[in-house]
Amino acid sequence: MEKLLNKLLADLVVEYHKLQSYHWYLKGYHFFDDHPKLESYYDMIAGMVDGVAEDMLKLSLKPESTMKGFLALTSVKEAENGEVTSAEAFASTLKDFELLRDDVLAVKKAADESGDYLTSALMDDYIESFYKEIWMLRQVLK
Repeated sequence: MEKLLNKLLADLVVEYHKLQSYHWYLKGYHFFDDHPKLESYYDMIAGMVDGVAEDMLKLSLKPESTMKGFLALTSVKEAENGEVTSAEAFASTLKDFELLRDDVLAVKKAADESGDYLTSALMDDYIESFYKEIWMLRQVLK
């Protein structure tokens, strides 16, 4: 369980920083609408980071806490250090949210199989969030 949760934690932390980068470097006509949307995404992810780490601590597991460690575990590709359009940012975010949804589903399955109802219940909230945001991002990118 610790390995799966640390993988999820690493993906969330890198996604948080990636969304911040997009928020900072966003350019284009939709800036005024999309700038706050990206902020809402990284705020959502920040809550999940804290939720996963605290869940691990409640279970006497050791959450990763270093950038070096997160980068060694993550499957999320970091953002480039430069300007990005809304379409680019949202297409990348969609791909990452699909990856994060899959991470969360894997943790949920393992938690259910091991009788870890605390983690299972937490993942339910994250599953709903990712499915909703994936649907909305797909609509925006049509």
